[in-house]
Amino acid sequence: MNKVLFGKTSKGEEVYLYELSNSKGMKAKVMNLGANLVELHVPDKNGEVADVCLGFDNVADYEVNSSFFGAVIGPSANRIADASFEIDGVKYDIPVNDGKNNLHSDIPGGVHKRIWDVKEGDNCITFTIKSADMDMGFPGNKVMSITYVLTENNEIKLQYKATSDKKTVMNLTNHAYFNLSGADCGKNIEDHILTLNAANYTPVVAGAIPTGEIAPVAGTVMDFTSPKAVGKEINADFEQLKLTLGYDHNFVCDNYTKGMREIAKVEDPKSGRVMKVASNLPGVQFYAGNCISPCTGKLGAHYDKRSGLCLETQYYPDSIHQPGFPSCVFGPGNDYESETVYSFENK
Repeated sequence: MNKVLFGKTSKGEEVYLYELSNSKGMKAKVMNLGANLVELHVPDKNGEVADVCLGFDNVADYEVNSSFFGAVIGPSANRIADASFEIDGVKYDIPVNDGKNNLHSDIPGGVHKRIWDVKEGDNCITFTIKSADMDMGFPGNKVMSITYVLTENNEIKLQYKATSDKKTVMNLTNHAYFNLSGADCGKNIEDHILTLNAANYTPVVAGAIPTGEIAPVAGTVMDFTSPKAVGKEINADFEQLKLTLGYDHNFVCDNYTKGMREIAKVEDPKSGRVMKVASNLPGVQFYAGNCISPCTGKLGAHYDKRSGLCLETQYYPDSIHQPGFPSCVFGPGNDYESETVYSFENK
């Protein structure tokens, strides 16, 4: 474990980078600010190593981070309609920050902008944070953690756990943006080849709030059950794509009841890098980076629309309002636990 001072927050808090590495040239850097994944270096088909995650070179930019590069989101990732919900007849109001809805719990003050406690392990690191009852409007005294594990099989495992002393919404994810040609390659991800093991998705209305329907992808531009370039149909005359300016939808991952299974694969024809995603969660948000705010990233790279893509494992958006969706309510006697694995190889 290599630990270095990354900088200080505007409040004077020290931010450290922690480096995990294996013998095959892969390494990851994570930090105690937001438990963010900052760098992920992976070899290509020629053995050349490049960082494949979008991000920044300094703490100040992460304090803004309007696109959530590498951020751990909690307690509730994605959207909740009308920025409110009820549990056992009690109504809870949460920040209105995405039109009339809530996005990612709290944008300026969420846990992705806070300092987490750190416990170093053997090629793993655990970040833990406490969130008091009614923090960000969510009930329960909550303890959330993520453990990053880097293996000799070129896998980075993200293991999440959370407890609460009251029933609450719990839907943790990581908002990493991947560009398998390299974070500073200067090209977008429309030529990346995506496969999603998802025969269905959850259509949305304006504001990207699910309708409650679970719809088949077959015969539509939403079908990634066979490998397809991200950009092939991203600008199609299809109402769902118009609502979100491209792909930004929850896909219903096949075989949820079977636990850990491969849910997605991304291939970069240029570098030969292949990323496989496994999870025990029911859904994954495929976001093609349609609304990345133009900014300067690592090594002076210019980031813009579709510079990276996200595969955010999750419970479906707005599950709290949809009885037909898997429940994201956790609390006493029902702790939250999930795992997502990003593994890398070459083709």
